[in-house]
Amino acid sequence: MANKQVVPYQDKKSTKKVQIRNMFDGISSNYDLLNRVISGGIDIKWRKKVVALLLPKKPKKILDIATGTGDLAIELVKTKADEIIGVDISAGMLDIGIEKVKKRKFDDKIKMEIGDSEKLGYPNEHFDAATVAFGVRNFEDLDKGLSEIHRVLKPGGDLVVLETAVPQKFPFRQFYYFYTYKVMPILGSLFSRDKAAYRYLSDSAAAFPFGIAFNNILKKNGFIEVEDLPQTFGVASIYCAKKPK
Repeated sequence: MANKQVVPYQDKKSTKKVQIRNMFDGISSNYDLLNRVISGGIDIKWRKKVVALLLPKKPKKILDIATGTGDLAIELVKTKADEIIGVDISAGMLDIGIEKVKKRKFDDKIKMEIGDSEKLGYPNEHFDAATVAFGVRNFEDLDKGLSEIHRVLKPGGDLVVLETAVPQKFPFRQFYYFYTYKVMPILGSLFSRDKAAYRYLSDSAAAFPFGIAFNNILKKNGFIEVEDLPQTFGVASIYCAKKPK
């Protein structure tokens, strides 16, 4: 499956990156609530699994890319890492995340920073682990984003990616498409005037190269020991990979 270039708005003057930033800035205030409603809260369970996979690794420095409002970065505190940095292109999403971090009194554990996933402002081989939750499909250049993650990871470092997928078995596949294209737009319209944003979230999920296809992209960008772990009837997958030592 090819990685189709899906964008939020039909604006040929703006790059996908600019559109993504503007879209998330616009829906940031309602994003967390809608996310819980759309997923039925199951996304919380998926993030806990991401952290559970990292716990035995005992990473000291973790980079959470496309951190959004910081849900995964906050959950990563359980790893007892010395440094957790959440980076995102959207200032609106980060503002929400910063408030959440302060509310939980994790200011000394988590830094939330503006940054571009395809041009990370961190030294080579700096992090023991990197995570991305529901963010890789928003990369304008998927290969460039993954190669940047590879660059900032230490040799032997771990990458864990949580991303949506399309169920392959009946009747889950049929229900997925019904829910994605009939129910989600209605829910989105209740929470935001930006209908295009929630259409994008549906379209980008359906177009993303999941499973074996994404495993192969990770391998192409230098990662080894790649595996995908389908979640909840295949509506999401957790991908684990390592940078060679």
